[in-house]
Amino acid sequence: MRVASLYDIHGNLPALEAVLADVGRSRVDKVVVGGDVASGPLPAQTVEALLALGDRAWFVRGNADREVVEAYDAGRVDAAAESEPARRAAVFAAAALSRDQRDFLAGFSDTVTVNLEGLGETLFCHGSPRDDDEIITAATPPQRLRRILTGVRQRVVVCGHTHQQFDRRLDSYRVINAGSVGVPYEGRAGAYWALLGPGVELRRTEYELEPALARLRGGGFPDLEEMVGESLLDPVDPAWVADFFEGQAEGRSR
Repeated sequence: MRVASLYDIHGNLPALEAVLADVGRSRVDKVVVGGDVASGPLPAQTVEALLALGDRAWFVRGNADREVVEAYDAGRVDAAAESEPARRAAVFAAAALSRDQRDFLAGFSDTVTVNLEGLGETLFCHGSPRDDDEIITAATPPQRLRRILTGVRQRVVVCGHTHQQFDRRLDSYRVINAGSVGVPYEGRAGAYWALLGPGVELRRTEYELEPALARLRGGGFPDLEEMVGESLLDPVDPAWVADFFEGQAEGRSR
């Protein structure tokens, strides 16, 4: 089986559309969507595009999906009242979604396991196998990564959450980050994803930024300029991003 792995779309519908077109040319059997799909500029439209995949796709819950559902259930509708960008994004998305779209997000799985050609049993998670908000990067120290993987039966783990592709090995494990479709931290613009089976291909799909940005700006998302500035217009240095995330992970472990 060959699988397209799409993570961290964050409401960037033009990027998703470009990737889905690329996926359609890539002879895949299934799509695994690895979480954080709606929290961003065009939440409802992005969810509709994913719903259209039907039984071709499996869905893994990300921390942002969980937070959008929580905001919906709490009846929070005023994004401007939230002081933190992630909470503003969750409330913005929740206010835009229908009940059916909310229920779709709430139905995502914690993890998905797929038997892939050439790779065997592969575990798809969002942050880590044990926590949708846990940080794994290309710079994660081996000792911390070993703790994260303790008890994981599958030898191949695919994650997201940190918006940066990598493919690394530790002991008998192979850990892959598929990258981010909508908000990549790769040092150059594009929509990033992974094609799995029989090998691992870390993919980048180009799309026209100016018309995409016009569509995204039309959605009224409160933090759009910061989002696209750091990821697409003036991308931050990938090494700095990995170090930043590792600093966050170290702070949480204290």
